[in-house]
Amino acid sequence: MKKILVFLLIGISNQLVTAQYTDIINSKRPGFSESPYGIGKNVYQLETDFFYRSSDNLSYYDKPSTFGTSMNIRVGQFLEKLEMNANITYQNDEIQAIAGPNYNNYGISDFSLGVKYLIFQKEFTDKSKEIRSWVKRTSYDSKRYIPSVGIYAGVHTNFLVNDSFLQKDAFIEGNNYEDGMSYKGALLLQNDFTDRFVVLTNLIADRITSDNEFYSYIITATYAVNQNWSFFAENQGKYKKKYSPEYQIGGGLAYLISPNLQLDISARTNFFGR
Repeated sequence: MKKILVFLLIGISNQLVTAQYTDIINSKRPGFSESPYGIGKNVYQLETDFFYRSSDNLSYYDKPSTFGTSMNIRVGQFLEKLEMNANITYQNDEIQAIAGPNYNNYGISDFSLGVKYLIFQKEFTDKSKEIRSWVKRTSYDSKRYIPSVGIYAGVHTNFLVNDSFLQKDAFIEGNNYEDGMSYKGALLLQNDFTDRFVVLTNLIADRITSDNEFYSYIITATYAVNQNWSFFAENQGKYKKKYSPEYQIGGGLAYLISPNLQLDISARTNFFGR
């Protein structure tokens, strides 16, 4: 059975800067993938978004619409390569009733804590200093095929989560509900193919130790048009026992308003294997 889901996401990212890898905001938005790079030592960054999902095939998906907001708090301390983060998601689900009118279920649906560490940072040759050979100065740097590598480890807690969202075996096509705590691990890769074109690849194991355990990948390609504008395209696949694979494609734009403020928007569609 195939189902189309439209996911519209508008987000605002903000941070307070004291030190950082770059002179501008280091945001992982608007894509879902994670860069292996942290935000830098003594940096505190807040990223928020507003989301809306809708479905037109209720025989397979029993939530006609979902909307809410999430807040990602990122903290860089101790080491440049280490980042700690916390994510809180509040959502309101419209539930399709078997008999009678639909009703709403709302509250905090996820509160997770995690750490990210940059294992390997790929360095590139500065060819602008090559003055003896035009060929060497203009040739493509094959080192760019080797990605920077990071790892992520986190835990989904039930400290703040609304009890109505802690439903055992209620994971249905993208809803991260479960009974109790579970864990997440990810391998994070980044290829800077050019100074403007970057590809992120994430290999993820999520909801580990719960009945809702699943595995996924995310591939995000981002291109910077100039200092302020960039756009991205993303593909995501999710695999879970007892359910058909879920695949998602999306795209969007990001605009850098100031070194500390970014505005972005994206749209997505889901489809499912048989």
